[in-house]
Amino acid sequence: MMSPPFSLRRFLRLQGIYLGVAVVVAAVFWAIGQEINPATVLVYSFCIGNLLSPPMNLVRGRCGQPSSPYNWLILFAALVVLTPAVYLISTVIVWWIAPPAPQSLWHLITTGWKFPSLVIFVFAALSISFQETKDRLELRNVALQRSVERGAAQLEKQEQDLERAREIQESLLPKDVPQLSGFEIATAWSPARMVGGDYFDVVRLGENRLAICIADVVGKGVAAALLMANVQAMVRAFVRDSESPAWMCNRVNEVLCGNIAADKFVTFFYGILDADQRTFEYCSAGHPPPLLVSADSVQRLAGGGAILGVFPTWKYEDSLVKLSRGDRLLLFTDGITEAAEPLGQEFGENRLAAFAKANSPSSASELNRLVFAEVTHFCSGKFQDDATLLVIAVA
Repeated sequence: MMSPPFSLRRFLRLQGIYLGVAVVVAAVFWAIGQEINPATVLVYSFCIGNLLSPPMNLVRGRCGQPSSPYNWLILFAALVVLTPAVYLISTVIVWWIAPPAPQSLWHLITTGWKFPSLVIFVFAALSISFQETKDRLELRNVALQRSVERGAAQLEKQEQDLERAREIQESLLPKDVPQLSGFEIATAWSPARMVGGDYFDVVRLGENRLAICIADVVGKGVAAALLMANVQAMVRAFVRDSESPAWMCNRVNEVLCGNIAADKFVTFFYGILDADQRTFEYCSAGHPPPLLVSADSVQRLAGGGAILGVFPTWKYEDSLVKLSRGDRLLLFTDGITEAAEPLGQEFGENRLAAFAKANSPSSASELNRLVFAEVTHFCSGKFQDDATLLVIAVA
């Protein structure tokens, strides 16, 4: 790795290192009781450091990677070659500026080689170790930066893929909800992540009948979204005007039990809204009971059977409820009732029922908006699970 170009800051930093080495060496001599001229130590340190560093850095620049086992051999060979020249030049400068004692230059050269040689090897060892460590850290930082950049690129691609997956999932949900004369239906869907496991659908069975369903796949994220898409495909494939909600639950359950993973299941609610008879025939497969809200009462549409995908021989049963003018029917997933405030208290079915009853004169779209806003405010917008709400208003 080539040395960086000269800079005044780096030069001054190196002089500080040389001064520190001189102080340490002088302290060692003082500690062992050896008399020595401090100026001699100081001049030798500055001379050796400034004479040795440039050629050693040049040699290091010709070496291989910092991790190469041959670097130290190459640097040691270079040090053996450089030591006589550095020693002679440094000794001449010391003899001229701060000799250890009055003597001839030749005498100093022939008798004073031990201390300068020691300083040369100390400087070389410190310099090589420092530069090796520095180069390894720089290479590691470069590798880390590249890893971070690759990770950022992968995350960006994943976000793009999830955004596309969300668009696909939204396209599976009804864009224009079918309506019946005398009824209004409004929906809201909000996944806890980019994609989710909640599903709802409204399918026209005839001029005066609608199939309405809502489901919640266990878990969140991509896995739940994929299973949700399978459930949606099954419902669309099995929906029949002549078949009951219990028949639908039985068929979907049979398919899921043969294909679903062991740790997965689906809660499912399916009903048929009849505008002529003003009835709602339904079957629940372990789903939170919808709330039928009137001006003076709240009824939970319980019953039906177990969750889908677990019990292959389970037989589901139908239920029927009569609807009256002013009734409001709320179908929801547990992301609504289990939305929690910062202290952990959940919104709950009782609070949902009370709020819906207090706002029962509202239209379906308005009640849908009010409920979702109330739940969002309650949990400060931090839904822990996918949240879906479907409101049916009877005119």
